[in-house]
Amino acid sequence: MIPTSYPEKAEIASLSARMLLEIGAVHFNADQPFTLASGLPSPTYIDCRKLISYPRIRATLMDFLTVTVMREAGFEAFDNIAGGETAGIPFAALVAERMALPMTYVRKKPKGYGRNARIEGVMGEGDRVLLVEDLTTDGGSKLSFVDAIRETGAQCGHTAVIFYYGIFPETEQTLGDHGVALHHLCTWWDVLAEARAQGAFDAATLKEVESFLSAPRAWQEARRGD
Repeated sequence: MIPTSYPEKAEIASLSARMLLEIGAVHFNADQPFTLASGLPSPTYIDCRKLISYPRIRATLMDFLTVTVMREAGFEAFDNIAGGETAGIPFAALVAERMALPMTYVRKKPKGYGRNARIEGVMGEGDRVLLVEDLTTDGGSKLSFVDAIRETGAQCGHTAVIFYYGIFPETEQTLGDHGVALHHLCTWWDVLAEARAQGAFDAATLKEVESFLSAPRAWQEARRGD
């Protein structure tokens, strides 16, 4: 069912952050930083995949994501909802159900056999496609999915995520230069504010996380190879 009422964006952000903290999807560790896919260190890590196991929170966040997209992009802006392999697939299915639209998914690379397809499901030429993912850091990984969608003759000018790092200033420009608008529920700054309000982590950890969020590249360079 399409949601018909929803809170303001700031309340959506704080509630989304609270839900991510509640299920233990947020990890802060300043003493033993996590290693990101880029190979760089980070005192923060988030696991949005956990959301699929919490039906009440999952349903609320998908309502939030659906209404955020409709409010920011338009109520009749899309013909197809595509999920990026693999984390975006369940969330795309849930958003598509709410918007009563066809759902497809995009492989990271062709299967290598059969039709050698990257798009699974039915996507028509000229379809206006919303790409749904769990999160984005610097926006770069979205471009391959967008290009695969466009190669079918469909249009893709929007991507929606539950979580956006919100600390790398080039992200929205990277997407914007590719003709893609970003829609999201919350950022690391929202999570940090909620973590402080809850006392979810000790003060020293939160201080170090804030230091990272304020200057992530400098923080990473200072600890590269530690």
